[in-house]
Amino acid sequence: MTRSVYCKYKQYFDLSIATPAATALLMHAPDSPQALPPGNWWLQALPASIAAGFPSPAEDHQVERIDLMQQLVKHPQATFYIRVRGESMRDAGILDGSVVLVDRAITPADGQIVLAVIDGDFTCKTLRLGGEGLRLQAAHPDYPDIVPKDGQSVDIWGVVVATIHQHAT
Repeated sequence: MTRSVYCKYKQYFDLSIATPAATALLMHAPDSPQALPPGNWWLQALPASIAAGFPSPAEDHQVERIDLMQQLVKHPQATFYIRVRGESMRDAGILDGSVVLVDRAITPADGQIVLAVIDGDFTCKTLRLGGEGLRLQAAHPDYPDIVPKDGQSVDIWGVVVATIHQHAT
């Protein structure tokens, strides 16, 4: 980015999540599901879209605000958050330390990323339902799929609807 463009848009680069509760979610997400804090989480959007391929000229537009709760949470009373530990879902964009939003109101379906409870332990995997039954698939070649054994307790706790992680600065 050239300095002139940065200076022109500098006011938009000092972005923060508007509520202390939302900031706390990212900084101190728990290792067990927690209800989302009440209120709106607003972000101020940059006054242009960006190209992910070839650069495009910056455009002047009116600044808009994005309500993250409205964008990410369809069932507030049934949506929880939890911090992910480990690398097994890396190739699905869920990194060690990511916070995932989990909606319990959505009926889990084949191919969705879910939060499952196996013998009392939480895991985040892709749900596979097929002829051989339920399978929880990792998104990393070094991690095997989980196929529940006879007598093993498995509960699909909810569907992952969003992943939040911070990029290195």
